[in-house]
Amino acid sequence: MVNYEGLSNAVIKGSVKQVVEATQAAIAEGAEPMEIIQKGLTAGITIVGQRFKACEMYVPEVLMSAKAMAAGVDLVKPLLKGGEVLTKGRFMIGTVKGDLHDIGKNLVALMMESSGFEVINLGVDISPERFADAVREHKPQLLGLSALLTTTMLAMQDTIEGLKEAGLRDTVKVMIGGAPLSADFALEIGADGYAPDAASATEVAQKLLSK
Repeated sequence: MVNYEGLSNAVIKGSVKQVVEATQAAIAEGAEPMEIIQKGLTAGITIVGQRFKACEMYVPEVLMSAKAMAAGVDLVKPLLKGGEVLTKGRFMIGTVKGDLHDIGKNLVALMMESSGFEVINLGVDISPERFADAVREHKPQLLGLSALLTTTMLAMQDTIEGLKEAGLRDTVKVMIGGAPLSADFALEIGADGYAPDAASATEVAQKLLSK
């Protein structure tokens, strides 16, 4: 019998070695690749996200868990059948024009990727024009805008307006996040969602995609 709980616990502990061993054991026992991902790897990282949100785990631990999970996913990917879909959707993220902060943005990207999204990380100091060009090129279902400075908050509104001018606003759901932001500000600038932290970002993303 496949020990999915053991695999999940290995992800939570952030042990690459244990995750690799547990994943290899599950494969050897003939477990379905998607079940290994969903019942073992994703189940573990979901708990990590919940504990991070509750301040029971911190950024270094989350990074270790995400790295461990990725090692397991890498083993399973080649076994997926052609019709099986690993990704929940395409998520693009970047820090807005004038802001060079990227720790929070990178953590959101990591949590989203660990939760099954295909992630495109544009980096920092991204102009509205670059966001629009990237949306046109990559066609993400979700766009995350990050800012840590109060002086760059309005660049988020500029980016949303830029998407409208480019005729792209209706093609993508926009969510925002960063220390000085709020749900009220998201409504004010016309964003579709607001995430107060990296763990919440995955929940907000899934809700937006289900609408």
